[in-house]
Amino acid sequence: MIKKLLFGFSLFISSLSVAQNTVGTVSITEEAFEAYTLISIHTKAYLINNCGEVINEWNSSYLPGNAVYLLPNGNLLRAGRLEDGSSNIIFGGLGGIIELFDWDGNIIWSYTYSTNEFRQHHDVFPMTNGNILILAATVLTEAEAIAAGRDPNLLSQNRLFNEQIIEVEPIGANQGNIVWEWNFKDHLIQDFDNTKANFGDVALTPGKLDINFLNGGNGGSNWLHVNSIQYDQNLDQIVISSRNLSEIYIIDHSTTTAEAATDSGGNYGRGGDFLYRWGNPQTYRQGSETDRVLYGQHYPHYIPDGLNDAGKLMIFNNGNGRTPEYSEVLIVNPPTSSPGFYSYTINTAYGPTSSDYSYSDQSTDPSEFYSSILSSAQRLPNGNTLVCEGRFGEIFEIDDNENIVWEYINPIDGVDGTASMQGGERPSINSLFRATKYAPDFPAFAGRDLSPSPPLEFNPNITACQNLSTTDIDISSISLYPNPASDYIHITSQYPVDKLELYSVLGKKVHEVTLSNSIDVSAVKSGVYFLQIHFKHKRISKKIIKH
Repeated sequence: MIKKLLFGFSLFISSLSVAQNTVGTVSITEEAFEAYTLISIHTKAYLINNCGEVINEWNSSYLPGNAVYLLPNGNLLRAGRLEDGSSNIIFGGLGGIIELFDWDGNIIWSYTYSTNEFRQHHDVFPMTNGNILILAATVLTEAEAIAAGRDPNLLSQNRLFNEQIIEVEPIGANQGNIVWEWNFKDHLIQDFDNTKANFGDVALTPGKLDINFLNGGNGGSNWLHVNSIQYDQNLDQIVISSRNLSEIYIIDHSTTTAEAATDSGGNYGRGGDFLYRWGNPQTYRQGSETDRVLYGQHYPHYIPDGLNDAGKLMIFNNGNGRTPEYSEVLIVNPPTSSPGFYSYTINTAYGPTSSDYSYSDQSTDPSEFYSSILSSAQRLPNGNTLVCEGRFGEIFEIDDNENIVWEYINPIDGVDGTASMQGGERPSINSLFRATKYAPDFPAFAGRDLSPSPPLEFNPNITACQNLSTTDIDISSISLYPNPASDYIHITSQYPVDKLELYSVLGKKVHEVTLSNSIDVSAVKSGVYFLQIHFKHKRISKKIIKH
């Protein structure tokens, strides 16, 4: 967990002060990328600005299941967790229902993919054609697993989970047409039993997965635990992450469903076999534990065009099971002969032998940067990198010198959805699956009202954050009186006031006036409030007391 802060937050300019921020935005500099961050917490998804103020929110009936995406048209795609007993497939990261909301929070499509035979989990992906890729676990019976070449001594449970990707075309309000499908079970290899299916030379067949490699596991049903699927439209390829095998895979999406079950066809001629794999060459007998790089990784994805290191893979390497335990952000450049065709020398491990870039923090023992589960990393348009240290609900942004320029701590409890008080303890469970920043010019924001609402935490303190954008305003020249007040509060300022907004400590707006230097507080109850003073393109906050 990151404990070092770049600087303490300033106190509110008032007769009262609050302690240094403990949740929400806890540090920020001018070098932070000014954008909107999307997170999914409890039964809601939030879009927040760098001050932690809420730009928009979407309400669901379901806990995260787990991925969430903002679409260019302003819709929100979110996976939810079904807990209605509709499936006996149970492990961490399960979902079961995918919901599509419009910008205003109305559900426009809801699709359940959950039975005793299959269940969506962890990730989905919105495609530009309007279809949705869905990651799901499906069940192989004990007999099916053994017939596929699994060593019965490596079956500690009476079934095995296959991992499946389906592409669904949304139909109506709650239906879907499956237009494409891919399964791990169609791309297995084993050298245990020559009387069973998939028998062959594991070391010479890197395009397939050894059904008997457990990466030190105990042979449980959830032997793969795929936690991410990401899609690259330019290459028409899908990047898959297996947490339990500590390996990533790239497959061809250009195949038909029939071709995807074979080793031929598609733009790359390999059918549904792996085009590329990386992170743990032990899985195909081309290395030892010392050659292993990945440890329970999350969110491998191609860095988009137009950004630094475009076309390379960015990975959050959790470090779970490594000694010492520490997390890192990696950038990996797969060797290719041409776009989408990965270079490989037979009977060797896939390259590269090292990453192009690695960010970690091993200055303390144990490392303060360590998230055993969840998490993500994202390259930003200004060259910075956004990191979600998911286990502890922390999001931070680093510049190209690895200085932390923004840090945010999720103030919402993931169990009951309650918010923490600023200056108090953070929630005991505030984990985040992933965090994504969207630039101000993202198409979803065109024509939208992006006026901020108060932050998620109680008793918020965002003065220091707001003051970053008021460098051309002499804050010392702005005052308000009387404070405490019983009726009117007046603002003295050399700058024209566009709007005054009064918020309760719970973040509820209770009064608003425009083009006025005075606000009537006589109708509100006695207590502490926050007054936001809006100037043209700028705003500051002050704490007031109503008698």
